[in-house]
Amino acid sequence: MLERRLCSQKRIAPAVAMVCNAGMMPSTNEGGVNRRRFLKQTGLSVLGLTVASGMLAAPASPEDSVVSILLDPDDKVASSPPSRWAVNELQAALQARGMTARIFPNLESVPASELCIVAASGGNRIAKQILESHSLLIPDSAESLVLVKSNLAGRNVLLACGSDVRGLVYAVLELADRVRHADEPLAALEIAQPIIEKPANVIRSIARCFVSETEDNSWFNNRVMWTEYLSMLAAQRFNRFSLTFGIAYNNASGVSDSYFLFAYPFLLPVPGYDVRAAGITDSERDNNLAMLKFISDEAAARGLDFQLGLWTHSYDWPNSPRANHPIQGLTPEMHAPYCRDALAALLKACPAINGLTLRVHGESGVPDGSFDFWQTLFEAVKNCGRRVEIDMHAKGVPQKMNEIALATGMPVNLSPKYWAEHMGLPYHQAAIRELEMAHEPYQEAAAGIGTGSRNFMRYGYGDLLTEDRPYGVLHRIWPGTRRFLLSGDPATAAGFGRNASFCGSLGVELFEPLSFKGRKGSGIAGGRCAYADKSLELEYDWQKYLYTYRVWGRLTYNPDTDPEVWRRLLRKELPGAYLPMETALANSSRILPLITTAHGASANNSFYWPEIYTNMSIPDPNVEHPYNDTPSPKRFGTVSPFDPQLFSTVDEFAGILLAGQASGKHSPLEVAQWLEDLANAAATNLSQVEKTTESSSPAFRRLSIDVSIQSGLGLFFAWKMRSALLWSLFDHTGDSTALVEALNAYRKARAAWAGLAACAKAAYVSDITYGNSKNLGGHWLDRLPAIDEDIAKMEQQLKQPKPVTSQSADPDRVQQMIRAVSVRPMRPAIVVHHTPAAHFQPGTPLEITLLVEKADALQVRLQYRHVNQAERWQVQPMESKDGNYRATIPADYTRSRFPLQYYFEITGTDGLALYPGFDANLSNLPYFVLRAMPKSR
Repeated sequence: MLERRLCSQKRIAPAVAMVCNAGMMPSTNEGGVNRRRFLKQTGLSVLGLTVASGMLAAPASPEDSVVSILLDPDDKVASSPPSRWAVNELQAALQARGMTARIFPNLESVPASELCIVAASGGNRIAKQILESHSLLIPDSAESLVLVKSNLAGRNVLLACGSDVRGLVYAVLELADRVRHADEPLAALEIAQPIIEKPANVIRSIARCFVSETEDNSWFNNRVMWTEYLSMLAAQRFNRFSLTFGIAYNNASGVSDSYFLFAYPFLLPVPGYDVRAAGITDSERDNNLAMLKFISDEAAARGLDFQLGLWTHSYDWPNSPRANHPIQGLTPEMHAPYCRDALAALLKACPAINGLTLRVHGESGVPDGSFDFWQTLFEAVKNCGRRVEIDMHAKGVPQKMNEIALATGMPVNLSPKYWAEHMGLPYHQAAIRELEMAHEPYQEAAAGIGTGSRNFMRYGYGDLLTEDRPYGVLHRIWPGTRRFLLSGDPATAAGFGRNASFCGSLGVELFEPLSFKGRKGSGIAGGRCAYADKSLELEYDWQKYLYTYRVWGRLTYNPDTDPEVWRRLLRKELPGAYLPMETALANSSRILPLITTAHGASANNSFYWPEIYTNMSIPDPNVEHPYNDTPSPKRFGTVSPFDPQLFSTVDEFAGILLAGQASGKHSPLEVAQWLEDLANAAATNLSQVEKTTESSSPAFRRLSIDVSIQSGLGLFFAWKMRSALLWSLFDHTGDSTALVEALNAYRKARAAWAGLAACAKAAYVSDITYGNSKNLGGHWLDRLPAIDEDIAKMEQQLKQPKPVTSQSADPDRVQQMIRAVSVRPMRPAIVVHHTPAAHFQPGTPLEITLLVEKADALQVRLQYRHVNQAERWQVQPMESKDGNYRATIPADYTRSRFPLQYYFEITGTDGLALYPGFDANLSNLPYFVLRAMPKSR
């Protein structure tokens, strides 16, 4: 987010890059460096400062603050290249705030009068002494850190300690971040209480996609941009960066912009093959490889894993006469050997590549079942001479594919989509849409993954989470829901931080904002952020999202991160109004994920873009729209939630109302109320900011515009859901009052859309392109005519004779239901207590107990299922005795390789409640999860 750079980066960042390249890049993490070499290298600090060894550097002037940094060259962790880079960042931050910082190799040479920052590993002698004096232990898990203030040998000491290189990098960068953002930088180094942190997720990854020659070549070739961008990722505790090629198209047909689509010929010549990308000169190709090496090396220099994404292995693109760089010189017989040899050469040329992400199903351009191709390709990984992780995009991956990858001896991860090709709420969907369920009966395998139809693997974790899996699981968040509006909700990010490790998963990879900008040949020059108002532009597109990166990175590392971490950035930009702005942005940022969760018009991001929504008709299923993977009849009220276990469709809920029944699912009325509340809270807090902030500030205007647009989207969908429910009541009963109220609600939705479109008119260009179809481009203003046409269709019904309805209903009851749409929906307040078991024993009955206070419940049902989206939920009434409800999951069901999940459906005198349900921020798991008892060794 926001306008200021990480520090005075125009001046400092090039020097940082010089340090990494000049002295640090060739070093490895293995072993230490000798004292002489260490002093020489750290003497190349970004500030040009002298390292003192025995003799002090020239004394600072009395008015200067002086900070010493102790970096023991015999400490292998502290003397690693990433640790030394982090110390240089701290030096730069101190210097930018007017202080002097000097590096010393031992405590004896540090002036006793200066604050001494000790950057050390947990095994360092001084670090041990400080930790023991405070009765502290550094966590033994990777990437952990301790920050603690102490007094040592009469010196004022601040220990920045890491369990390993990354842990130390994070500790030192935290100090640098405090210095950069504090009003009093020296006071920012006062650590009142020890800080001890360890990561919640093994992998916290950001993916940046090259999808457009027009829009992406400039950032790909900008070395200064990369040094600043990768520094930011490391500072926010992402530990993996994935540069993604070949994802510009869903398949190999209809290609126009093919730059890096089949990546190898764009990067290097392969001896023995005369394969080229047309129009790419040797010098351009060689520069591409040099840039890839530079980027991967710079990532490694900051302690980041570098993952290369190769999503397309097709070289022959049918129906693509406009492809701008067709591949020449390759035949089907040569295809697999060429790819193997090209990948081998690429891994050799770029030794910092330590992971590959591969799309291995038919959309890669390699037909499903082409196991010989993949076995040949993986020879390059198997024989590369170093550890290279294989990350296979998990859509439809068969067991044979797993076996081929595992046979390389390399670590293998499968990476399913978190919420289809979108971003939902932070939990993992309790069920997938009926459209994605298996077309034929699912059969659980004795080992490996299940057999039969694997359609259920398109948009979730499917059956990957067995307790005995030999592969890792990484959840990938696709860029479909929100593509470019500024977002940042600490509660949502913390929810993903807690839930990304679901059932032993490794973590999460987020496609960053703007990931698909210019995809499918739709690139337009003029700025990826699509600002029409050029005063809103920043030097680099990602700088708009500094707040987004901060809350995501820090809270997926530690979901309990101190709020000061993100507030310090907001306070720097909006000193008098940072708290209401935090609240405004948090509330507006929950709107689009909630819409996605409750209203899954299409799982495909090429069709559904709720951020700039293409209207779907409420009354007429024959109106053209892009949502082809939605239930029939294809209109708004029949759209399935992405989680149909916990949310109901509009028409489904209308039927429940008309039947006088109750449902535990969250209704469209509840969702509409949540959306309205979020929108109003965002708008209210934004108005508070406007009263205390200079409205002409570009930082404020960027933020204010995007909050206002998302708030308008919340109101639009809230009123459209209500309109669709009223229409469904009219459609079933013919009641004209329901039709009139449906029209009133639709007009309110239209007014909300018109308001947000007007807000966006001056800020954003008229064509915001994310694909080659009209629903993936244009502007919010373009969508108004379709909304008006649909309202007109509904108005025409007022002139028609009363329709013949599918069911009769008591007119008084219909009026009661119509009035209910305008009343805040309420769940009954039922006080319950439940303590989940620590584990379950497979093959043993599992008793589940729920205590209900004051006999508020009339009935309790246990809903349970294996953590396997190919299966359906089981329902069991719970038996009551003195307010204690019990049910037993039978032994045959617990005899499974999968964990268990369950929740309670509680019928009270005033309705039906779910437990545990959602918290106030919609950021928790709304069910309990039990893992199997660990097997004794």
